[in-house]
Amino acid sequence: MSGHRFRRTLTAHLRTWRPYTLWYVGLVGLAGESLTREIAGGGRQAAGPLVAWLVPTLVWIAAHYLGDYLDRDLDAIGKPQRPIPSGQLRPSTALACGVILAAGACAVALIVNWRTLLILAGGIGGAVAYNGFFKARGLWGNLVRGALTGGALLFGAMMATSAPPIGLLPFVLVFSAHDAASNLVGTLRDVAGDREGGYATFAVRHGVRAGAWAAVALYGVAVAAAVAGLLVVPGGRWTSLAVTLVAAALGCHAFRVLFVPGRVPPWRAALRSHEVLVAERLVLADALLVPGLGLPVAIALLLPMLAVTLGTQRAMRSAHEFPPGDRAHTPGAAGPDGAGAVLSFTPARAERLR
Repeated sequence: MSGHRFRRTLTAHLRTWRPYTLWYVGLVGLAGESLTREIAGGGRQAAGPLVAWLVPTLVWIAAHYLGDYLDRDLDAIGKPQRPIPSGQLRPSTALACGVILAAGACAVALIVNWRTLLILAGGIGGAVAYNGFFKARGLWGNLVRGALTGGALLFGAMMATSAPPIGLLPFVLVFSAHDAASNLVGTLRDVAGDREGGYATFAVRHGVRAGAWAAVALYGVAVAAAVAGLLVVPGGRWTSLAVTLVAAALGCHAFRVLFVPGRVPPWRAALRSHEVLVAERLVLADALLVPGLGLPVAIALLLPMLAVTLGTQRAMRSAHEFPPGDRAHTPGAAGPDGAGAVLSFTPARAERLR
C-alpha cells in the first residue's frame, strides 16, 4: 500500500470514529462505576475503572462502523463525502471492523463481570436496530438512541458491583434523556436528506420547530433527573450540583442557538447547537464523577477530553456532516412548519424536493 493510500485509509477510519464524540461514552461508563461505589459502598476492583471506560468506548466505535455500514445508501443521498459512499472505506471493511470491536469489547467485559454481556448484547443490538429500523420511526429512534448511553452507565456500575443499585436509576434517565435530546438536535440538520431517503424522523414528520421543542423537553428531563439524583448521593453532592449547573448553562446556550433568528445560516445553527451539546455532555458526565473521585481528579480528566473534542470538532465536523455543495442556505426563509430563519433547515439539496 502506497503512503498516500495508507494516509487516505487511516483518515477514513479516523473520520468514522468521530473523535469529537469518542470520549463521552467512556466518561459515562466511568461515572457509573464511580457513582455505584458511592451509592452501594464497597471497594474498587483493580481493573474496574479502566474497563468501565474502555468497553463502552469500543462499543461506541463499533456502533459508528456498523451504523455507517447500514446507512450507506442514505449517506449516498445526503452525505456522499463520508468514507463509505465516497469510496474511501469499503462497506465490508466497516462491517468487519464493527464486528471485531464489538467482539473485543465483550471479551474484555467477560473477564471482569460476565453478567454485563446481557447489557452489551442489548447495546450492540440496539445500535444496529437504531440504524436499521428505529431511526426512521420518529421519536422512537431518538429514545432508542438515548437508551444506549443509559446502558453505558449501567455497564460501568457493574464494574463496581454484580448488579446496578436502584439508586443509580435517576442517572440512567439523565443520559437516556440527554442523548435522546442531542440525537434529535442532530437530526434537525438532516431533514431534507432524511425525507429524500425515506427516513421519517420526528422532524420530518412534525417539522423542525416541533423537533427543537421536543429536544428542549427531553433535555429538561435530563437536568431535573441529575439534580434529583445528586441530592441523595452521599458525598460531594453540592460540588456535583454546581458542575451540573455549568453543564445546564451550556445546554441552554446550545438550544438558544436554535431559536435566535438571523444570526447564522440554518444548517450551521443545527450543527452549532449539537457541537455545544457534544462539549456540554462531557461536563455533565464529569459532574457525576465528583462524588467518587473528587473535583480535582474530575477536572483533570475533563480538561484534556474537552480540548481534544473541541479541536477535532473544529477540524473535522463540518466537512463530515455537509458536502461542499450543500453549504448554501436561504437567509430568512420560513420552513414548512412556519419556523423562523434559524429553524428553517433548507440546504441546497432540499431544492430537489420542491
